[in-house]
Amino acid sequence: MSLTTITDFYTIVRERHSIKHYDASHKLSEQEIIELLEIASRAPSAWNLQHWKYLCIHDQSAKEKLLPIAYGQKQVIEASVVVAVLGDLQANLNAEDVFGPDVEAGLLREDVKSGLISQINEAYSETPAYARDEAIRNASLAAMQLMLAAKAKGLATCPMGGFNTDAFIEAFNVPSRYIPVMLITIGKEPAPGRPTSRIPVEKTIIWNSY
Repeated sequence: MSLTTITDFYTIVRERHSIKHYDASHKLSEQEIIELLEIASRAPSAWNLQHWKYLCIHDQSAKEKLLPIAYGQKQVIEASVVVAVLGDLQANLNAEDVFGPDVEAGLLREDVKSGLISQINEAYSETPAYARDEAIRNASLAAMQLMLAAKAKGLATCPMGGFNTDAFIEAFNVPSRYIPVMLITIGKEPAPGRPTSRIPVEKTIIWNSY
């Protein structure tokens, strides 16, 4: 499969469903997973700090370890890969890596870079909840983009919040810098998923103010 095969975007969005059963014989190579995550990482993020890490669980033994942590949900062992999307609680530390290359390329002045880094560090130091909120918010953008990228390649996904985060952190040695945001199963569906309805969009829109 190649990302050069592009399906109409609106079709991708409309036909994406959360799939809970997968063809357990289907495998994804590490390169195919990397291609998906490269597209996911094109998601926007505050200050372009890219508040995400991906813990990719594709060895069968690792999936089996995950199964009880995910409360026995079989899709984690049937899927080709389970991507744990982690939010970065110290994404401010990414600033030099983000802005440094722009300075070297002549796209950003050094004083502007220094000003941006000062703003970022101030935001992270002022409010204790800020780092957590930003980690979850921005990593979730990458998670949605990952699911759409997978659908574009003919793959099925399911976002999962139903897992024991503390047990996950311990079992998979997640550093304290990162917070598990969600698990995303990716694989081949053996049969088309059940379509789901949506509340009419008119009921979800408030124009200008309550």
